[in-house]
Amino acid sequence: MLKNYFKIALRNFGRHKLFTFINIIGLSIGISAALVIYLIVYFDFTFDKNFKDSDRIYRIVSNYTWAGQPGYNRGVCGPLPEAVSTQVSGVAISAPFFSLYQPNVLIATKSGAPIKFKLQDNVVLADERYFELFSYTWLAGKPKTAFNGPNQVVLTTDKAKKYFPKLSYNQMLGHVVMYDTLSTTVTGIVEPLKGNTDFVSSDFISYSSAQNNNKLKNTLRPEHWGGTTPASQLFIKLSANTTVAQVEKQLNEILKKHNPPTASNKGNTRSFALQPLNDVHFNDLYGTFYGGRTANKTTLYGLFAIALFLLLLGCINFVNLTTAQATQRAKEIGIRKTMGSSRVQLIVQFLSETFIITLFAVIISVVIAPLILKLFQDFIPAGIKLDILGQPDLIVFLLLLTVVVSVLSGFYPAILLSGYKPVLILKNQASTNSNKTRNAWLRKSLTVTQFVIAQFFIMATVLVSKQIYYVLHKDLGLKKDAIIIINSPWKTRTESSNQVFLNKLNALPQVQLVSVGKDAPASDNGNSTEATYRDGKKEIKMELGEKFGDQNYINVYKIKLVAGRNLQPSDTSKAFLVNETYARAIGFKNPSDAVGKYVDNFNGDVKMQIIGVVADFHAESLHAPISPIAILTENNHYNNGTFHIALKPQSGSNDWKEAIAAMEKSWKEIYPEDDFEYHFFDENIARFYNSEQQTSTLLNWATGLSIFISCLGLLGLAMYTTSQRTKEIGIRKVLGASVAQIVTLLSTELVWLIVLAFVLVTPLAWYAMNKWMQSFADRTTISWWIFILSGAGMLLAALFTLSFQTIKAAIANPVKSLRSE
Repeated sequence: MLKNYFKIALRNFGRHKLFTFINIIGLSIGISAALVIYLIVYFDFTFDKNFKDSDRIYRIVSNYTWAGQPGYNRGVCGPLPEAVSTQVSGVAISAPFFSLYQPNVLIATKSGAPIKFKLQDNVVLADERYFELFSYTWLAGKPKTAFNGPNQVVLTTDKAKKYFPKLSYNQMLGHVVMYDTLSTTVTGIVEPLKGNTDFVSSDFISYSSAQNNNKLKNTLRPEHWGGTTPASQLFIKLSANTTVAQVEKQLNEILKKHNPPTASNKGNTRSFALQPLNDVHFNDLYGTFYGGRTANKTTLYGLFAIALFLLLLGCINFVNLTTAQATQRAKEIGIRKTMGSSRVQLIVQFLSETFIITLFAVIISVVIAPLILKLFQDFIPAGIKLDILGQPDLIVFLLLLTVVVSVLSGFYPAILLSGYKPVLILKNQASTNSNKTRNAWLRKSLTVTQFVIAQFFIMATVLVSKQIYYVLHKDLGLKKDAIIIINSPWKTRTESSNQVFLNKLNALPQVQLVSVGKDAPASDNGNSTEATYRDGKKEIKMELGEKFGDQNYINVYKIKLVAGRNLQPSDTSKAFLVNETYARAIGFKNPSDAVGKYVDNFNGDVKMQIIGVVADFHAESLHAPISPIAILTENNHYNNGTFHIALKPQSGSNDWKEAIAAMEKSWKEIYPEDDFEYHFFDENIARFYNSEQQTSTLLNWATGLSIFISCLGLLGLAMYTTSQRTKEIGIRKVLGASVAQIVTLLSTELVWLIVLAFVLVTPLAWYAMNKWMQSFADRTTISWWIFILSGAGMLLAALFTLSFQTIKAAIANPVKSLRSE
């Protein structure tokens, strides 16, 4: 019987090739989107799921409020790990670790010349508690003895093979690995964690190594309760029956004891909180283990919605076209019922036809999915791949998807077709008025739904593009173009090497001005510190962002000085510039009134004088409001390692290329062992909005595909409608109707459906876009023309699609149509 069903299905497909093609294409687009998005969503939602008792594992994070503005840090202060171990009840395991920033690694060799591995990532200080909390497989050494003293290191297999490629894991034990100036002995080899994880550390140096190493001790600051660094993190495992609230209460009581709030600090708060392990990969307020990529649940749910909508569009096409052709199969159904077929058998037959079409669409989707992944590889997370044989979950997903799509697409047409009464069918009365009305109403409703979805995507795409254009072209209060940023190597730079490179840059004819400092005015990186202003009556204590530069810094970036004077080399550690926001925050509406005032407790205990006030500029993305900022100069080469180079306008097409080539040549003379890297400042600004630009790209594709699927279905309906009205069109032409009148007749109903969809979608789109725009502190307006343009664009696309069939029908010779009828 099943074999017979498949034969009938294939014959029916061959009889209606075009409609079958439209159905397969519509479903394959939706299924391809669903498949790729499943891979992305599954990848992110399976992070760090393999740990025992993961629901009891938390990271302690720091929350702040400064002048009403919230702040977040994934790190904790230096003394907290010890305090948690000795003073907090309800904690089964506490595992601190500290990330070391890109140490150079030296491996001794028998030949005498050590092998150097530059700037190694994923190096941390940790101890046996870390391995008790997170389950690693040990291949050499023992967890109980691997960290029983300072200057010991445990390596993952990938790093072990990199450092000692010719030794077995057991032979590696006892060998020396030098991290900058810290000499360590290998005491263990472990496998990297399996599955998707943010825990990618590869070199675990014993935490106790900091006890006898002043540099590490000063970095950890184990006695300083006032500072927080994201490099110092603390994970804990709660005891059974212990609540988050109980532990948080104890943590904040300890903080209050060691760093009590003062009356002058009113409105500024600091507290510890517990972040669940399953939130680490998704919470960009704190970032991941190393502050790397975080996934956004809202984005993932949005991707899921896009896949669902595209699938729905394909299913709607199938239902519309199948029900439209119902009468053409009426006699077949009548004869089958007369010969004894039951309604259930007919339903199974029609569902089997839908299943075959869906199966073809799934096969096409599996074939083109790798091409889609390659097309979007710039913003699809690394590690996502399509491996049918190696991913059993993917096979299950495809099977479920095939069944669900088959049922969604085929159930109603199967019920409709199998419900025809054989007596009426064989009397040519299959299509009663009630059936016609019901089927037409369904097709119209589904068509409106299609165009609601398509127009929503168009409106969202236009607005997102408008906002991205706005943020990239808005006046940020500083110059963005023609500025090159070069970071000198922080491990090898000196005051003299910086000065030599500066002299060579100033000598280049293409260079207008050079400033030496630290981060650019707008960047992802940034320091901040507490600062207190006292006016004799009250104290105003708040977080103050720091930007380091010399006297050329504000001139390179064209930051306007509105009061006072510019920085001078003699201002180091005693004077600085502040922005208008900080001047207002400490009570000065007129910027000039703030000049000459002193700020206490800057960076601990330094007293600084305000020598000038600069106009406000955006130091972060437009998601955040402008915050208080200080610009200061220092002699410390650590804070003077970045060169900000303003270029002259190009007189020829290769001026800047020649300048960059000359910079690289000078770099190699001064830093021969370090790679030359540079970037333009406007790239910093663009990076702020990577997420939005990726969203825009996805919306562009979703919009294009939704329009394509909708218009494909519209074309199929137009073809069916014109074939059903062939005789009417012929009679109208004989009676004098023009081509334009015939086209209008055939298009009017569908045009009104698109207009109705526009009316329905506009308030929905406005609400959704308004919610999305709330994430920006500074944003463009939701203009009325966005909706008009989107509706008009959809209408034109639909009319263009309809024109292929309606014009063809309108210009046909009426004699032929009437003769055939």
